[in-house]
Amino acid sequence: MAQIWAGTDIGKTHHHCVVLDAEGNRLLSRRVLNDEPELLLLLADVMAIGEDVVWAVDVADGMATLWINVLLNHSQRLVYIPGLAVNRASAGYRGMGKTDAKDATVIADQARMRRDLTVIQPDDELAVELRVLTDRRSDLSADRTRRINRLRGQLNAIFPALERVLDLGNVGPMVLLTGYQTPAALRRTGRKRLETWLHNRKVRSADTLAQAALEAAERQHTAVSGEKITAQVIHTLAKEVMGLNEQITEIDKLIAARFRDHDLAAVISSMPGIGPLLGAEFLAATAGDMSRFGSSDRLASFAGVAPVPRDSGNVSGNLHRPRRYHRGLQRVFYTSALISIRSCDASRRYYERKRAEGKRHVQAVLALARRRVNVLWALIRDGRCYQDGLPVTAAA
Repeated sequence: MAQIWAGTDIGKTHHHCVVLDAEGNRLLSRRVLNDEPELLLLLADVMAIGEDVVWAVDVADGMATLWINVLLNHSQRLVYIPGLAVNRASAGYRGMGKTDAKDATVIADQARMRRDLTVIQPDDELAVELRVLTDRRSDLSADRTRRINRLRGQLNAIFPALERVLDLGNVGPMVLLTGYQTPAALRRTGRKRLETWLHNRKVRSADTLAQAALEAAERQHTAVSGEKITAQVIHTLAKEVMGLNEQITEIDKLIAARFRDHDLAAVISSMPGIGPLLGAEFLAATAGDMSRFGSSDRLASFAGVAPVPRDSGNVSGNLHRPRRYHRGLQRVFYTSALISIRSCDASRRYYERKRAEGKRHVQAVLALARRRVNVLWALIRDGRCYQDGLPVTAAA
């Protein structure tokens, strides 16, 4: 059993570390700069107090990355306590104030008392790269969605008829908006010239798009206030969306290439509904190491596809979706379940059976996602690829 427990309240520029002994007495309390020399000095001072140490942190990535890697590189045992758990536990300690020193004390004391905390283990380099790439893609997708929504608002203000007929999730309408934003400009151009302009920019179904745009232009002959400057904003936003589309396409290629380099790529992608992107997000969230979870039930709970009971008194069987789970991993299993309903007969039959039992669409998809967690868990455990019939080894 550990002799001392060191809790670190993570901050952007500084961390605060508190060390407790087996009785909960404070042995050290120090604010330390988030810089390697300072962190190494703190590590040496704590190790001088006792070599048998359990370290605990309330942040497992981002601004805690350097500290975590310093500890793991020195073969230290490190556990993770979610910030929400620390916040709620703090209410049971003396004092109403909140300080970094108090939070670090709570972290250390919880690590001293609890035996169910997640142990942080080093990830392989490929899993870390996939995490960085998938996070970057999520940021780009969010930026694209923001700009498309802003573009819709601007276009609806000056040309609502065109906004209604354009699907701004496609490339063609976005190309159109880089050149034409007002009904008068479209009418002056005419259908034939507009089709040629779109064809020269390799827009699919240019004739259909041109016809829809001209019909919208014929329905509005009123120039609204601020139309000219709004048209310039629409042009800029459309260019930005097209640039983001190009960046997302490039990062998708990079993610697919790095995913295929992973040892579990063949096993994970054999599951119906899981392609390179969802497979990369799965590896980014789990590192492909199922031993961290212990069972498929824990993986399902971590992914937020397993209901949790909220029973009290005479009330039993009251199941709800968990409040704490990995949003990205839930997206992987939920999205892949949706796709598998269309592409896999077994998944479709299971979904239809749940619907026949009276479950709503979302409930049936979540039930399918929960079942798929068990299947993927078994495939990774056995190193086998998914098949409708008898399984085969990944090497075969």
